[in-house]
Amino acid sequence: MSDTGIAAGHAAAPHEHHEEMDFWSKYVFSTDHKIIGFQYMFTGMFMALIGGFMAYVFRMQLAFPGESVPLFGQVTSGDYNMLITNHGTIMIFWVAMPVLIAALGNYLIPLMLGCDDMVFPRLNRLSYQIFLLSAIVLIISFIVPGGGFGGAWTAYPPLSASAEYNHTDWGSSLWVLAVALEFAAFLLGGINFLTTSMNARAEGMKMMDIPIVVWMINVAVILFMASVGPLIAGAVMLFLDQRIGTSFFLPAGGGDPVLWQHLFWFFGHPEVYVVLLPAMGVVAEVITTFSRKKLFGYKTILYTTFATGVLSFTVWAHHQFVSGIDPRMGNIFAVTTLLISIPIAEIMFCYVATLYGGSIRLTTPMLWGLSFIVEFLLGGVTGIYLGASAMDVYFHDTYFVLAHFHYTFFPIAIIGVFTAVTYWFPKMFGRMMNETLGKIHFWGTIIPFNCIFIPLFLLGMAGQHRRIYNYNNFPDLATENLQDLRVFATSAMVIMLLFQIPFIVNFFYSLFYGEKAEKNPWKANTLEWVAESPAPHGNFKELPKVYRGPYEFSHPDAKEDYWPQNVPN
Repeated sequence: MSDTGIAAGHAAAPHEHHEEMDFWSKYVFSTDHKIIGFQYMFTGMFMALIGGFMAYVFRMQLAFPGESVPLFGQVTSGDYNMLITNHGTIMIFWVAMPVLIAALGNYLIPLMLGCDDMVFPRLNRLSYQIFLLSAIVLIISFIVPGGGFGGAWTAYPPLSASAEYNHTDWGSSLWVLAVALEFAAFLLGGINFLTTSMNARAEGMKMMDIPIVVWMINVAVILFMASVGPLIAGAVMLFLDQRIGTSFFLPAGGGDPVLWQHLFWFFGHPEVYVVLLPAMGVVAEVITTFSRKKLFGYKTILYTTFATGVLSFTVWAHHQFVSGIDPRMGNIFAVTTLLISIPIAEIMFCYVATLYGGSIRLTTPMLWGLSFIVEFLLGGVTGIYLGASAMDVYFHDTYFVLAHFHYTFFPIAIIGVFTAVTYWFPKMFGRMMNETLGKIHFWGTIIPFNCIFIPLFLLGMAGQHRRIYNYNNFPDLATENLQDLRVFATSAMVIMLLFQIPFIVNFFYSLFYGEKAEKNPWKANTLEWVAESPAPHGNFKELPKVYRGPYEFSHPDAKEDYWPQNVPN
C-alpha cells in the first residue's frame, strides 16, 4: 500500500464476461491466473508432505541409529544421503518457490493491480505444465534403479558428476533435469509477472501505489532471472559429465569442481532473497491490516529492497571460505556479507515501527506474521557469525550452519506460506478458516520448531558435522549428552509434524463448510478485496479505478471499508 493511500472506484468500460466453461477448461487446462495459482499452491503443498516425511525419516535415523523407522523401515547410508539431498531440494525449489512466488504471484498480481488476468495467459499455463513435469521427473528420480540422487542439494562435484561416486547413475541425471525444468518454468512465469505489473495496472495506479508484496515478488523475479543463467549452464555441463563422460568438473580429466561452487552459489545466494522477499511482502500486508496502520516507510522499504537485490550478487563466496579461496578475497566477501544485513535490518525496523502504536488484532495471520519477524531475526543474527571468515572455518558444515539456515528458510518457506494462506484464504475460497484450529496449529508449530533447532546450534558448537549417517562411528560425537540433544530435537520434530494435522483439517473443512466470507472480512485496503469472495473469472464486474490522495476516498463506503482512515502516518 502506498504512503498516500488509495481507494477503488470503477472504470467506465465494463469488463467483458467470459463464456461458461466445462470442468477441464475451467480447472485443469485453465488460463485463469487464479486457477494456475491454486495449482502451484496445491502442488507445493503436496511436495511439502514429501519433504516433511523425508525429514522425519532421517531425523529418526539420527536419534535412533540402526533401528527400523516406522512407515519406512531400515535406513541405509544411501537412503540417508538421498533423503537429506531431496529434502533440501524439495523444500527450496518445490515448496518455497512455487507457493511464495508462483502461487501468490499468479493469484495476487492481477487482483492487486486491478486487471482481469496476466498479460500472457497461455504462457502462464505452459509455465505450470513445465513445473508439474519437473515435479514428476524429481519423484521418478527416487525410484529408478540405484535410488535417488544423494549428492546433497548443492550437488557438489565430483560426488555428483559420476555414478562411480554417487552410486545412483540415472537418479542424479534426473535430479539435474528436474531442477533445469523447474528453472525454465519460473523464467516463463517471471516474464508474465513483470510484464503484467508494468503494463496492466488499474487506471490511476502509479508505480508508487503498487502494493509492497507485488513489488517484492517482482524484485525476486528479477533476481532469479539475473542469477539463474550461470547455474543452467553449469547444470548442462554437469549433465554432460554424468552422461557422456566430459570433465568440466572432474579433476581426473582436468576439470575444476570449485567452478561448480561458483556457478551454484552465484545463483544460490540471490536465491535466498528470491524466496525471502515475497515472504517479507506478505508479512508487510498482514501487519498493516491487523495493526490498522499504514506501512511505515513504504518508499524506504522499496528502495532498501532494491539495494538488497543488488548486494545479493556480491556475497556468494562466503559459502567457499574453506574451499581454497584466496584469503584476501575471503575478506572482501566477509565485508559484503555483513553489509547485506543492513538493508534487511532496516526493513525489519520499518515493520516494528508499523506495529508501534497500532491497534493490533492477534488473528491467526497476524500471529504468523509476528513470528516471522522474531524467527527470522534469530536466523539473521546467527548468519553474522558465519559471515566472518575466521569463525566460518570452524562452523562450516557443522550443525550450527544447519540450524542457522533453518532459522532463515523456515520463516520463509513455512511461516511465510502459512501467513499468506490464512490471510488470503477468504478471498481465495470465499470462506473463513477456523480461528481456534488456526491458533492451535500456530503454537503447535512454532514451539516445537524452536525445540528442534536450538539444540542443533549446541550440537554444531560441539563440532557435530553434517551428513554423517551414524554418529556412533565417531566416539567424540556419540556421547550421551549429545545423543540426548538429537533425541530431543527429533521428538520435537515429530510433534511439529503431528500439529500439521489441525491445519490440514482446518483447510479442507473450511474449504467446504467454513463460514462464508464477506468481500473484505479483514477491512484491508488493497484492490483484491474489492472483488467478490471468491473472485470470479475475470476478477471484477467492472475494472477498478484508483483515486489518489492522502486521505481521500471516492465512494461512500470507503471510510468504513478501507484503511487508513483519517489518521496521520
